[in-house]
Amino acid sequence: MMALFIVLWLMNTSKPVQEAISGYFKDPAGTAKKIGMDQPGSLGSGEKVQVTRQNMAELKDQLEKRIQSITDLEKLRKNIEITVTPEGLRIELLESDNGTFFNSGSPKLNQNGQEMLALLAEQLGQVPNHLSIEGHTDAKLYSGKSNYGNWELSSDRANAARRLMAQSGLRSDQVSQVRGFAAQRLRNPKDPLEASNRRVSIIVQYLASDTPETPDYKEAGESHKELGKIDSSGKLNHEQSLPHPITTRAKNMGRLSAGPRRVRFFAPRLLKVTLVTLPAGAICWNVGLLAVPTAFWWAQRNRSAVRSGNSGDGSPNVCAYQT
Repeated sequence: MMALFIVLWLMNTSKPVQEAISGYFKDPAGTAKKIGMDQPGSLGSGEKVQVTRQNMAELKDQLEKRIQSITDLEKLRKNIEITVTPEGLRIELLESDNGTFFNSGSPKLNQNGQEMLALLAEQLGQVPNHLSIEGHTDAKLYSGKSNYGNWELSSDRANAARRLMAQSGLRSDQVSQVRGFAAQRLRNPKDPLEASNRRVSIIVQYLASDTPETPDYKEAGESHKELGKIDSSGKLNHEQSLPHPITTRAKNMGRLSAGPRRVRFFAPRLLKVTLVTLPAGAICWNVGLLAVPTAFWWAQRNRSAVRSGNSGDGSPNVCAYQT
């Protein structure tokens, strides 16, 4: 009976509740989406980690802990900035006046830069996300070669970072972009000559499945154009029109720009199902229990009446013979 009630309740629940119950039985421990050094499939375990828009902040915390665990790189913490942005997880290696990761005015990585990029490559090589690598300089004019400037320097530093990371753990197809911006995107626009404007940025991009769904405006525009043709009277037909794709989607959902739907508490619904099915089941059960002894009693009564020569109603049995 309990199994029957559970099945009836599951059939009457909403889809989010059914998905939540299904997810529990698939992963009772709740560790499928965790990122940690002690979790299966986490960074450092050698397994692929699915990093989505929801758990990108966990990847940030994991990288910061990994950097802090290495004593030799502890002194570089103030030159490393990790933030979650609309593009993805941005990791910036900031230069100092004396040069922290690159030799001053050179695209060549120093010892600190090599160790830091090798560490990042080892960790980021375990995620399926693509990477973008950017090079930036300050606004000071490059005083080296006459045909070599900040554009070339920023691009060469980004490419040098890509080469070392590719040798240290990244997949061959993991880097999707290498860009040099010179001084076009200053970190501190108020002080264009500040050393932190010279930096290399590594962006862990969101997965393609994490990008928000956008309506096809081109298709909608063509449909509006078809309905806006000039009719036989020479006037533009404004009577027929298509609703805006976002409005249509919102109406179909039943509301405009609402947050995630809350799962309704299922106790009242379960109580309602129980109150309906329990009496019916009890009645059927009692009828079944009473039917067997009643039939047996009736059969015994008729058998006794036949043996005593009486009918079932107490009158004697009469047999008439005619000759």
